[in-house]
Amino acid sequence: MMVVMAATGLPELDVVRVVKYCASRVPERYRHEIRVECDIVPRHLTICECRPPWREGLGPQWTRFPIARLHYTKKTGLWTLYWRDRNLAFHRYQFLAPSPHVQDLLDHIENSGDPIFWG
Repeated sequence: MMVVMAATGLPELDVVRVVKYCASRVPERYRHEIRVECDIVPRHLTICECRPPWREGLGPQWTRFPIARLHYTKKTGLWTLYWRDRNLAFHRYQFLAPSPHVQDLLDHIENSGDPIFWG
């Protein structure tokens, strides 16, 4: 199986899958209040909860609160899940083994019931 890499070096179909997952988290009618987005960099994707400015003087920028990081290792072809602590540092999530399928990580974030991700 040939894996097409996006300009970032991440598997292109996996990036699309994560972006679609994020978009599906919040119904369209609530996206003026909250959004879930994906920050994309060369070695990982970060799922972020985004909210509009909540008081005057903060400017027009929405706040971005990292929820989870999905790290890709090109050499092994594996995705690894990371969780974020209160100081915004990421740590390897020990309850899910790395997987060649990014969907395994998304399914765990969505269905595990672990409040470390969606509280």
